[in-house]
Amino acid sequence: MYQQYLKYINSRLKDNYDLTFRLLELEFGKVQVVFIKSICDVEMISKHIITPLLHKKVNSRDIDFYKSEVITQNNVEDVVNEEDAVKQLLSGYAIVVFEFINDVICCDVKKIPARNIEIPPTEAVLKGPREGFTESIDINVALIRKRLKDKDLKCEKVIIGEKADFFVVIVYIKGIAQETLVTYIKSEIKKVKVGFIIEGNYISEQLQTRSSIFDTTGFTEKPDVLVSKLTEGRVGIFVQGDPSVITAPFFFIENFQSPNDYSINIYAGNYVRILRWVAFALSLLLPPLYIALATHHFSLIPRMLAFRLAISRAGVPFPTFIEVILLMFFFQLLREAGLRLPQPIGQSISIVGALILGDVAVASGLASTITVLVVSLASISTFLIPNMAIAIVVWVDVLILTTAWLGLPGFFIGFAFFCSHLAGITSCGYPYLFPLGTLSKYKNKDNVMTGFLKNVSNSSLTKDEE
Repeated sequence: MYQQYLKYINSRLKDNYDLTFRLLELEFGKVQVVFIKSICDVEMISKHIITPLLHKKVNSRDIDFYKSEVITQNNVEDVVNEEDAVKQLLSGYAIVVFEFINDVICCDVKKIPARNIEIPPTEAVLKGPREGFTESIDINVALIRKRLKDKDLKCEKVIIGEKADFFVVIVYIKGIAQETLVTYIKSEIKKVKVGFIIEGNYISEQLQTRSSIFDTTGFTEKPDVLVSKLTEGRVGIFVQGDPSVITAPFFFIENFQSPNDYSINIYAGNYVRILRWVAFALSLLLPPLYIALATHHFSLIPRMLAFRLAISRAGVPFPTFIEVILLMFFFQLLREAGLRLPQPIGQSISIVGALILGDVAVASGLASTITVLVVSLASISTFLIPNMAIAIVVWVDVLILTTAWLGLPGFFIGFAFFCSHLAGITSCGYPYLFPLGTLSKYKNKDNVMTGFLKNVSNSSLTKDEE
């Protein structure tokens, strides 16, 4: 057994410089301590495993005696077979193989480097908690337990991955989260059949029930946001190596909510919330309505505005809808350039590029000033709802095509198709528009507008009693 384990481990993990074998000579025979030093705490191995084995007088061949009386590490487990030994090594465990005992044990001594807790750049707030999740699940769970001292808080581990064992942690509050929801999420996660899990999007795709450009699972990097969602009956999913925690189910109205809404004055928060809804309407409806009026229904425009529109478009070689699509395409190029470049350079490119682009487009006669204004206003409006920015751009293109073809009737047809698409989406069995357009009530009353925090009680995704 002794040689069998060592040969198997050496054959599977050979050519790894950090694979370490530490030979110990005891009274009854040899003992090998095997570990991967790059992910293990060497000091802990020396203090709790090697030193007790060498200095404590041992005259037993019972493995339980070594587990309980000799090795002082907290977490000591039995190794099932050779393959299990390799998996434990890759997980940061030290394997202890005895020449005079057939049983093999492993000790948890992992020490994996982790990023410090920082402010998440994607969810900056003016007031309120600023801690953010990291790539370590243990740190992330600790941040949740620090805020939510509830005996019903459950953190369950689910093993997935075909080539290597990866695990995700499902977090929920028993009694608040619906059992059917938790069971559904567990079953869907176990259906993931990939060799490696790199990020949380592998899980998000599995939970998506219908093809849509709208996200049906949410994400957050802030512990306080996840805690609030858990108290509402949602489920959080941690993925090792990804600081963004998946939340499910996710609803359409959550795209308009921000952590800052609950940290500032309620009236200021509601004003900003209304601005987001207005920005959504402008970004989605303004370009196609402009095309409908400027192309098919010129008589609906006020006379003075129509006169100025005709002057501004004099000499423009393209139809209005081509002009709008080109400008929107240019703005998307600038947006992506600003995101991909380093932050200081990206901001400069976005601002300077937009100014130069608009000025040159008008001066060269490729676009009119009114079209530049319409496209700029619609593009800026998407910044207020960044989670839906790409989805809105795609649906605006659809509305532009139907409007350019049929005018206002085409606009209404496209908008009806957009609404029906949203109404047909589900998130983990719940309507995506919940509670809008459903018979269910949302207990915390946080729909279009938020209410006073003193009136908010623990909510759940269930129907209220009438």
